[in-house]
Amino acid sequence: MAQVIWAVLGLCAGLDLARAEEAADPAAEFHMARLVYGSGSGERGWRPWWAIDYPEAEFHLMNGLARLTTLDVADDSQHLRLTDNEIFDHPWLFAQQAGHWRLSDDEIARLREYVYRGGFLVVDDFHGEYEWLVMKHALSRAFPDWPILKISEGHDLMNVLYDLDQDTQIPGRRHLYRAAGGRIEAMLHGPAQWHGIHDDEGRLVVAINFNMDMGDAWEHADDPVYPLEMTALAYRFAVNYVIYAMTH
Repeated sequence: MAQVIWAVLGLCAGLDLARAEEAADPAAEFHMARLVYGSGSGERGWRPWWAIDYPEAEFHLMNGLARLTTLDVADDSQHLRLTDNEIFDHPWLFAQQAGHWRLSDDEIARLREYVYRGGFLVVDDFHGEYEWLVMKHALSRAFPDWPILKISEGHDLMNVLYDLDQDTQIPGRRHLYRAAGGRIEAMLHGPAQWHGIHDDEGRLVVAINFNMDMGDAWEHADDPVYPLEMTALAYRFAVNYVIYAMTH
């Protein structure tokens, strides 16, 4: 009887170990992580600020990455706080509406650790001087020795796969209006600005999309009102961001 009990316990332990190993295995080669944060400034519509454009943006982006690259891509993003240990399993982290985030000292420390351990952060969809200052304050706390600098057109990021230009602005759909002659144009707080933070080795570790909204461009990829050239550029930037992050 004792031998039978120990055999059953051993079988159960084996099943638990198998389940744990299965849960630990990634379902795909690339998993996008979306940053969850507190804002202290309410929500827009039914979604918190960190979840703006979700799930439509991820649906289109994941399909675009699968179509345009050879990556094995997960169907959806993972939603993680900086204090979640799982954050270190995801080398590509997407943060929207950084003009509303409020990061605690613990979150700032974890962001610093995340980047030091090889993580890549993309900050998107924030506009105007006030939101820039909110974003800058948080990143300056995390990386006081690494300045925020403009990404030049000759940067590796700009041609790691696609040759990108910085002349086409990527607006949110809410910023579009119909100009004379029926042309769809954008009205934002200012021109699009691509900035970034580099580590001591010169590797880009934070990509900053200011006065633009790549998430909206992905979200409205099948919207006939949203201009095709803006969506196409948003896809190309996403592909370059992912490839740069995975190869540098």
